[in-house]
Amino acid sequence: MSCWMPGCPALSMCRGLAALPITCLERAKDLKTRLGILLHKPELGHRSGTASKLQLGSRQRDSSREVLEWRESFDQLLKSKSGVTAFHTFLKTEFSEENLDFWLACEDFKKTRSKTKLASKANRIFEEFVQSEAPREVNIDHETREITRKNLSGATSACFNEAQAKTRTLMEKDSYPRFLKSASYQDMTKQATSRGINKRSHT
Repeated sequence: MSCWMPGCPALSMCRGLAALPITCLERAKDLKTRLGILLHKPELGHRSGTASKLQLGSRQRDSSREVLEWRESFDQLLKSKSGVTAFHTFLKTEFSEENLDFWLACEDFKKTRSKTKLASKANRIFEEFVQSEAPREVNIDHETREITRKNLSGATSACFNEAQAKTRTLMEKDSYPRFLKSASYQDMTKQATSRGINKRSHT
């Protein structure tokens, strides 16, 4: 852009640039080049993407193995957080999730260290799950119910042991086999198996 008129902005800018030392102009060009290289460099994003893919693949393999382990035993299912979640979802379809909720409440109860909290928690669990006509009454016999009631008078971490064991046996013998045969679990095992096959075919 050229301009012969005095006071022209373009002329002033050109004169200003001309007055700058050559080293400053060279540094500015160098900085511009480096910024251009960084902006167009894909390696950083590519590396982080590869790392996240590897982590995702590892998690999928672990979860696939876990899903297949649930059919080995009821214990294996209860040891797995995702297994408990899947089983709980299934029990909801049968309107019997209170059995698992009671079992989980008992597991949490056993970890209580404070005696005052132990007593209040025991009463709350009993009223919600164990007593006759409880809002979420579990399916246990009258004798076990009465034993549990008596245990409340001197609440210890073991006061629900018998009721919890009866509920666990009921789930293991009754609900667990149906869960393994359910469409939802069958779909999960198919997906887990296909992931395992895909993994072997790519190695």
